[in-house]
Amino acid sequence: MLQGNPDRKRYELICVIVNFGLATKVVSKAKKNGVSGGTIVLGKGTVHNRLLQLLELTDVRREIVLMVAEASLSRSTLALIDQELDFSRPNHGIGFIMPIGAFIGTRNHDYDVCAEDGGVTSMYNAIFVVVEKGQAERVMDVAKAVGARGGTIINARGSGTHETMKLLNMEIEPEKEIVLMLTRSESTDGIVKAVRENLKIDEPGQGIIFVQPVSETYGVVNA
Repeated sequence: MLQGNPDRKRYELICVIVNFGLATKVVSKAKKNGVSGGTIVLGKGTVHNRLLQLLELTDVRREIVLMVAEASLSRSTLALIDQELDFSRPNHGIGFIMPIGAFIGTRNHDYDVCAEDGGVTSMYNAIFVVVEKGQAERVMDVAKAVGARGGTIINARGSGTHETMKLLNMEIEPEKEIVLMLTRSESTDGIVKAVRENLKIDEPGQGIIFVQPVSETYGVVNA
């Protein structure tokens, strides 16, 4: 609710997905640009390569870095990280920025993706799907069948049976998996609908889907 206070600072979420071992470099670069810090989460990437599939090497370990920064810093920070890691090169990672506070998908049967950057429609959306352990691969299979290029699977398990993990202010119970997919805006509705129907998300305990508009991307090719 920024309308009532035009002087209030606006914050954004910087999300960077890189190969295992590079997350600390990402955070270090961000701190040098004024970002206070970040959270590193382990994930698993999905690879589209027939040879790797034959060799059973399709599970790529990833690190997901989540950093909240003032909007005035977020774009320059991501640009500096791109200079360091060169996201334009294949398999060097993906970086994108999302507005903070766009909670979507909380109503009974409808969701609405609203751009929060001066009313400009985003070219990309980030789809988050939270499901029971073991269902993430099924989410990816359904999403790919309707046009998704790939995604990152995050294992959201605590070290104790009663621990929870927070992602974007949402508590994720132990033994859950989170699927993060970056998709073009025109493809988002079809992917969300397919996953929702095939995994029966509307039934109690089956999962959660929410969508965030993305304001800046690096390393995305025909997503």
